[in-house]
Amino acid sequence: MLADLVLVVHFFYVLFVVGGLPLIWLGVWFKWVFVRSAWFRYLHLAAIVWVVIESFLGVVCPLTSWENALRQVDTKNSFIQQWLHRIMFYDVSESILTVIYVVFAGLVVMTLKWVPIHSNGGHTSFSRND
Repeated sequence: MLADLVLVVHFFYVLFVVGGLPLIWLGVWFKWVFVRSAWFRYLHLAAIVWVVIESFLGVVCPLTSWENALRQVDTKNSFIQQWLHRIMFYDVSESILTVIYVVFAGLVVMTLKWVPIHSNGGHTSFSRND
């Protein structure tokens, strides 16, 4: 069960990294204030940079390692493990994944320029900034 919890945390990390960028772009369109928040943007940038560094160093993600250690060689997959693994893990060369991570990180960095961070006094609502 703890392994499933680690997998769920890992899934939400991936969702934040991958979904954060289109969320920022949508947020600009809908004028959501939080997408220009420094804490959100720098946390998002740090999350993808972490993935890129792991990839360049050839390091297995700590969450993956932890989940694998907790599962040991468990052959009976839980429902959560079965579906989240299908969503998150692909049989692709590590070098191709590294290129994808770097390109994605580049988009995140370019988005910092295209959609600049604004100081809003800590206001993080979804309200429009009209």
